[in-house]
Amino acid sequence: MHLSFLEIILPLPLPGTFTYRFSSVLYPDPKVGARVIVQFGKRKIYTGIIADIHSDTPSGYDPKEIIDLVDSTPIVNQTQLNFFNWISQYYMCTIGEVMNAALPAGLKISSESYLSINPDIDLDDLDLGEKEEIVIRHLLSGDVKLNDVGPILDIKSPYNYVKKLKEKNAIQVFEQVKDKYSPKKETWIRLNEVYNNEDTLDQLSESLEGKSKQLEVLLAYLRLVPLFEYPSKNKEGVSKKQLLNEEISPSSLRTLTKNRFFEEWEKKVSRLDGILGSADTSGIDLSPAQNTAREEILKAFESKSTVLLHGITGSGKTEVYISLIKSILDNGGQVLYLLPEIALTTQIIKRLSKVFGDGFGVFHSRYSDNERVEVWQKVQNGEYNFVVGVRSAVFLPFDDLSLIIIDEEHEPSFKQHEPAPRYHARDASVYLASMFHAKTLLGTATPALETYHNALEGKYGLVKLEERYGQVSIPNITFANLLLERKQNKMKGNFSRKLLDAINNTLNRNKQVILFQNRRGYAPYITCHNCGYIPKCAQCDVSLTFHSFQNLLVCHYCGYKSEMLTECAQCQSNDIKTMNFGTEKIEEELENLIPEARIRRMDLDSTRSKYSYQKIIDEFENGEIDILVGTQMVSKGLDFAGVELVGVFDADRIIHFPDFRSHERAYQLIHQVSGRAGRRANQGEVIIQTTDPDQPLLQRLRYQDYLGFYQNEILERQQFQYPPFNRIINITFKDVDKQVAGDAARFYSMEIRKHLGDARVNGPIEPLIGRIRNQYLFEIFIKIEKQGINLTALKEFLLNSRNILLSQRSYKSVRVIFDVDAI
Repeated sequence: MHLSFLEIILPLPLPGTFTYRFSSVLYPDPKVGARVIVQFGKRKIYTGIIADIHSDTPSGYDPKEIIDLVDSTPIVNQTQLNFFNWISQYYMCTIGEVMNAALPAGLKISSESYLSINPDIDLDDLDLGEKEEIVIRHLLSGDVKLNDVGPILDIKSPYNYVKKLKEKNAIQVFEQVKDKYSPKKETWIRLNEVYNNEDTLDQLSESLEGKSKQLEVLLAYLRLVPLFEYPSKNKEGVSKKQLLNEEISPSSLRTLTKNRFFEEWEKKVSRLDGILGSADTSGIDLSPAQNTAREEILKAFESKSTVLLHGITGSGKTEVYISLIKSILDNGGQVLYLLPEIALTTQIIKRLSKVFGDGFGVFHSRYSDNERVEVWQKVQNGEYNFVVGVRSAVFLPFDDLSLIIIDEEHEPSFKQHEPAPRYHARDASVYLASMFHAKTLLGTATPALETYHNALEGKYGLVKLEERYGQVSIPNITFANLLLERKQNKMKGNFSRKLLDAINNTLNRNKQVILFQNRRGYAPYITCHNCGYIPKCAQCDVSLTFHSFQNLLVCHYCGYKSEMLTECAQCQSNDIKTMNFGTEKIEEELENLIPEARIRRMDLDSTRSKYSYQKIIDEFENGEIDILVGTQMVSKGLDFAGVELVGVFDADRIIHFPDFRSHERAYQLIHQVSGRAGRRANQGEVIIQTTDPDQPLLQRLRYQDYLGFYQNEILERQQFQYPPFNRIINITFKDVDKQVAGDAARFYSMEIRKHLGDARVNGPIEPLIGRIRNQYLFEIFIKIEKQGINLTALKEFLLNSRNILLSQRSYKSVRVIFDVDAI
């Protein structure tokens, strides 16, 4: 059978694959999983992945031919393709969206738009404006990238001028392919092979006797490359950087190279070298409790594919993980270790490096595109059998996974929100492990209700680790009653007297403090004290947050920025007040209250650069910071020996947020940040600032009563038909016109109610924030019972109903977004 067609996955939000022809003469052996370059539409060029090769001629159209076959061997294996398909079907998105999320940007060859002069037109006959003439003058010297036209004209948006030149037929726009991944190269130096024997080398040395600096270069090289002990080493030589570190003269090295005594050559090197430390051979020493937990996990794995390790904070779950990882690697298997945050990744990498050296990969968004491509390639060629990463690491090209560990499995950051696929890495990992007949270990001190329910119901194994490592006591949790302190006039800014005294006492003992406020910025909003005006985002229905460091008002939803007001835009009053407080304001107040303390802030604003997390964590570990103020980043599994006090601000806001998961999230967040205190010899202290210390959730936190919290919360979930008893699918309708978005949501709601009934369909409603990035939002929540429903058929029905909606002329512009298992 003559195979001449390819089914290609393109990184587009369009359903299905796309059929292309290929020449069996030019490409005799294309492989499923290899990349191809194809033209899509009139002008766009994309990287696609081959999903199938066949001989079925499509009816009704003539497929285009591929432009090029990029890979002779696949970069995506069949298991990955099956996984992409599952993600696409389960999370109701296109396989192209999955591919776009899965592949590092460096593996996606893209095209850039270029402008050139139309050779068939006489420019003298054209009536050109000033800006158009500037563009043409540049084009007379050669083609110009579309992205460079703006700087040439010194304007932000040049597209109007490009459009006019196209309309006048003066220019052509075309696409040129570029490969985003480029290997890193270093310059290396080696001695000319003529001097590889003692006689010729002696002659060279004698000829350099009057040139002391050049002789120093030769001697430095021979120290680094012992030529006669290891003759083969001269073939590679030494990196130029390493040779120059020997304090030789760069100009003398250039002279010797110019005279061909030395040779320069380019060597491909890994961007990942030197990122990780070297291994410590001392091994892992588990406590009796940790060892028992390890054995119970292995026992549970005999009958269950997934096991929950419910270990209190500070119990040493990481050491148990390391022991399991080591035994699997020793037996030739692969391990994926997922973490919720880059901040947590940086500290755990140091611990893992002591055991595994540089023999594992790290995969997260702070790595450059090229670094992520190299991790992908090393997993594919078997150099990395162990990878630590955030949620996107589930897409790496494993071929023999034995174990997936999801640490802090309760964390909401394992769920992808924008863009599609809106997958949950924990749930996707459980499915991925099943594809390899591998095991999944979920670890946390505060399990997600769904996970704990699965464990109690026997779907997952359950192992408990109920004592802290080294038999350290759990922290003592107390409350600062804000109502009482305000009445007694004891508050200093946003600090209760109780918390402030505890901070001073802790610092006097040369110990450290973590302060938790789950809100970045200086103040959540500002207001005019005279007329009540509150500045809002121009594109979203939210107030702007004041950031004092930048002196800007910032929208945390779309990034819109404006200058801080000096007077009210409504009444011109100068009486502008900041309302409530974020991490910046706490930092500023502390600097005034305890000026001698060394204070740092860890939130999204202070950790945008690649190594900023690592720098703050290292400084805190080394005792160079006394007080660390942070958002939820400081709550996630970090381990600092010197921390003896944790302060929690704004606990009431976290608890009473209008969401069915707010109590669960509040318990998890406050419990986790409390667990940072007293992780070594002395008992830690936690002070929670609240207006209602007697509320049941805080009392359960005080006594670390997770089971009591779970039993109370699960009854409410069952009563109101929320997960884990029902599935939730959230459907969002977006449009620039509020009326259109609302009408579309109501039309869709009526369509699906005909089959699903009123009880399962809630809405449409306008969400708490009804406009983001100039798009108006309406939402429908669907609650589906877990038993007796064909989930695949239901999703198909919902997608078909969306297609009916979008076929209506009035609703063509509406975006419909599905979020399966919304959190």
